[in-house]
Amino acid sequence: MNGNGTWIRAAIVGASGYTGAELVRLLVGHPDVRIEAMTADRKAGQAFGAVFPHLAAAVTDLQLPPLVAVDDVDWSAIDVAFLGLPHGAAHAVARQLPERVRVVDLSPDFRFADPTVYGEWYGTHGAPDLQADAVYGLTEIHRQRIAAARIVGCPGCYPTASLLPLIPLIEAGAIGADDVIIDAKSGVSGAGRALKEGSLYAEVAEGIAAYGVAQHRHAPEIEQAMSVAAGRTVRVNFTPHLMPMNRGILASLYVRLAGGASADDLRQTLAERYQNEPFVRVLAAGVVPATRHVRGSNFNLIGVFADRLPGRAIILSVIDNLVKGAAGQAVQNMNRQFGRDERTGLTQQPLFP
Repeated sequence: MNGNGTWIRAAIVGASGYTGAELVRLLVGHPDVRIEAMTADRKAGQAFGAVFPHLAAAVTDLQLPPLVAVDDVDWSAIDVAFLGLPHGAAHAVARQLPERVRVVDLSPDFRFADPTVYGEWYGTHGAPDLQADAVYGLTEIHRQRIAAARIVGCPGCYPTASLLPLIPLIEAGAIGADDVIIDAKSGVSGAGRALKEGSLYAEVAEGIAAYGVAQHRHAPEIEQAMSVAAGRTVRVNFTPHLMPMNRGILASLYVRLAGGASADDLRQTLAERYQNEPFVRVLAAGVVPATRHVRGSNFNLIGVFADRLPGRAIILSVIDNLVKGAAGQAVQNMNRQFGRDERTGLTQQPLFP
């Protein structure tokens, strides 16, 4: 229950992007949320259903508001703001919000505890004074802090898929934190909806390509969380790849066993850590997770395998990059902030085929 009674009044800032559309798709099914404002500066004045026809019926049935410029939002009527903006833009919006408005940021702007690290990868941090109020929003790891946080910086999609398996194993001393290789593949929607040459059909179809090699911005984000888990600074070998599919992330994690652990021990450690989690599922031995098993859902599936190389293991982790890797995790964090069951609005099962 919030200050407005039954409803949590939500604003979606940057509603014309893929994550904005996913937020609307999820929130229209949330029994406690009313979408009171949606912004998209370039499409201000348009009906949301005209921008995303697949949601037109929901817009009509629920009488959702038209898209407006962010400066036209009446923040006195808002309890939570979802910020789905390009990096650097969320700082200015967060600054103008009343302190009582909770913030769930889906951009990188509040992910880094140290503003100087953010600056090295994204440019000058525009709200370093607000960073102290922000919590890294990997729900299963930081749920207690998220519940009390005014600002939640939701993790990137690659970090979400990678860190959910890695953090418990690092904390348990079951793998070598300094010897982790992450080979990850993503669907094209991870690049956003803006027109980019590299996202054109002819550039993506019938092929696979690595990008951001040795310099992707998600690497320091992953390292930040791994370092906290290890209690010391660690580095990671991370290479992302673009796949000819709309959604999904597959992270292949190559790890060195430590502390006498076996691959079976890793599976058991993860199974025990996540046994009561609604969205993280550790698969039985020999079961291989695939992106099609989580499409459209907030689930993370994890498989653990013994490597042919002695003393090593392979962990496979899959999520839908637009749901658990973005909008779904954002809704999960909002549920924590407002004292709702984390599953509320997120019980959709995966789509298949």
